[in-house]
Amino acid sequence: MVETSNKVGTGTGTGSGSGAAEYSAKSFFVGLLILCVLGGGGWFGYVQIFTKGVERLPARVCDDAVDRGTVTRALPSARTAEEEAGRKGEGESLRFSCRIATSSDSLLSGHARIDDASVRTWQNRNGVGAGGDAVHVSSGGVEALAQRDSDSGWSSVYVACVPRGADAGDASQSFALIAEGSVVGDSGATGAELRQAVTDFSYQLAAHAYALAGCEEARPLPERLPRYGDR
Repeated sequence: MVETSNKVGTGTGTGSGSGAAEYSAKSFFVGLLILCVLGGGGWFGYVQIFTKGVERLPARVCDDAVDRGTVTRALPSARTAEEEAGRKGEGESLRFSCRIATSSDSLLSGHARIDDASVRTWQNRNGVGAGGDAVHVSSGGVEALAQRDSDSGWSSVYVACVPRGADAGDASQSFALIAEGSVVGDSGATGAELRQAVTDFSYQLAAHAYALAGCEEARPLPERLPRYGDR
């Protein structure tokens, strides 16, 4: 009787140990799965809360002048981003500005204004030509340039424009709409990619201001400018 009792007791003890080991393994993997889910959810939440500020801007910003995709190419990720636009004056004194600021202290800003300058004057003023350090493209009467040595991607766009209410003969050179844009602080790109993003930004400001100015020429503007490529 004693021997039989010992055998039964031994068998029961072995089964309990195996079941405990199996339970521990399942608990480990369940716990690991929970940690992975929580970790993934935490990372997703972090990304959405702390890095998607620019992506949450409206599809078009600054009074519908600029496409959000252009902004996201120029600016880095940030927790929040805010945009504002302003218009001042009419005719020869027209000025339109756009500013997108982020919580990471990066800023994309620009303005478009009516000026009195020929294409050559504008080019010389901004480093196009002998000894200059700017890249230049043109299409459909629109001229654009960007500085090669600028970490801000600084760019300018020139479009001939005699604004509503002005007389072309009153210009000492030529009435034109000139837009400029740049990034202050960290940017979302570098080199040619940054120059292109800021030039696209400046061009969109120019196109918007061209409509506001009621330019006498009223020419259809290109959908987009030629690409700089690696220049």
